[in-house]
Amino acid sequence: MRGSLFDSGDWDDSREMGFDLVPTDEVRELGIPQVVDRIRERVGDATAYVSFDVDFVDPAFAPGTGTPEIGGFTSREAQEFVRGLVGMNIVGCDVVEVYPAYDPAQITAFLAANVAYELLSLIATRRKEGLAHGAGREPSVRP
Repeated sequence: MRGSLFDSGDWDDSREMGFDLVPTDEVRELGIPQVVDRIRERVGDATAYVSFDVDFVDPAFAPGTGTPEIGGFTSREAQEFVRGLVGMNIVGCDVVEVYPAYDPAQITAFLAANVAYELLSLIATRRKEGLAHGAGREPSVRP
């Protein structure tokens, strides 16, 4: 979580609702791999829906958003973060906050399309590996 706080209780309210907030400074201190491990520990093998907000990325790399905030991550760091989720039981995903009117060079759209591709690849890879190991497959019946 990064950006301006509008009220001193913003983080407290989210934590009371059960969210595990990781401020940007903490992500930078821990490193992306450790934060991904934290996510894996919390989610385990439960099904997960991943919503990627392009506001995670610094406006230098993704200007086409309605709420740009400086101090974000690079497009490469976003890619590292998403790729770190490999093997998780992701059942759906989206990429949000792309605002084409603020994206004249389409670099935000390009980033969003690549993140969506990466997320869909994670879903496909897990499904393919599950089928290769016999999971989710009905036994074949031959007369």
